[in-house]
Amino acid sequence: MPRPRSKEELLRASAASRERLLGLIESFPAEVREGEFAFEDRDRNVRDVLVHLHEWHLLLLLDWERANTSGDPQPFLPDGYTWSSYAPMNVAFRDKHADTSLDRAMDLYQESYQDVIAMITSHSDAELFTKKYYPWTGSTSLGAYCVSATSSHDEWALKKLRRHGRG
Repeated sequence: MPRPRSKEELLRASAASRERLLGLIESFPAEVREGEFAFEDRDRNVRDVLVHLHEWHLLLLLDWERANTSGDPQPFLPDGYTWSSYAPMNVAFRDKHADTSLDRAMDLYQESYQDVIAMITSHSDAELFTKKYYPWTGSTSLGAYCVSATSSHDEWALKKLRRHGRG
């Protein structure tokens, strides 16, 4: 599927990737859903992947968009992280949820996904896909960040989980 370039395409791509992700997880037998990855990875299991997606929805996209649209300028990545040094942030997300159950991780992912869709829906095509429409998106568009946090991130998760499912 080509990269979304409109709100309608973004919503469609997000829904499709979410359905593929949830379908894949549901297709796993319980021992695969609950099992540890057989390969070395930052994320160790399905729960870790789901909470990673949730935290990117919540902390990075939703909180960033809310702060900036409310007039409180915030960078996309939290203080102390850059695009070349954000790996420890992802480890912190994983560790934060070490005691989160898989069922709760699924709920968190679903809840933050719905919040992201509501946020996307609240913006016009121009607000989402005009580069530099908002000064806080830098040289890109809000929609590009939304694509990265939804369908593109889900595709990353699908690749990882397919590898896990092959055992």
